[in-house]
Amino acid sequence: MDSQRSAEWCGRMVRSWHLAVLRFAVTRDNADRLGVLAIANEIDGLGRQHEESPHFEFFRKTSLKLCAAILQQDETAEVILQQYLTQIDDVRLKRALAAALEIKRRGREKGRSNTSAALWRGLPTRGNVQH
Repeated sequence: MDSQRSAEWCGRMVRSWHLAVLRFAVTRDNADRLGVLAIANEIDGLGRQHEESPHFEFFRKTSLKLCAAILQQDETAEVILQQYLTQIDDVRLKRALAAALEIKRRGREKGRSNTSAALWRGLPTRGNVQH
């Protein structure tokens, strides 16, 4: 029973971390960035208790990378953010983060030009149409 409670608590902590990342993505406020890092440090502390390695820093390193990518907004940052989104199982959370990070919109704008060019391919021009 304790292991189940522990797993649920860890799951809630990871969800809190994702929500903190979402909040930072929306506000871009340093206080929210520090909130992300605080939760990451707490989660990594849990990892230190269960792992033999005293330097478990996955969430802290990932948080630093994500926060920098959110502020950068270049192609490298977009790749990092896309990879982060692919790891999220909760569809609603993934959509909210994608919207806050403007990931889907950028993807649609890139895809839209290709789609509209292909839309008219193979159709006769107006001058060739017979009534």
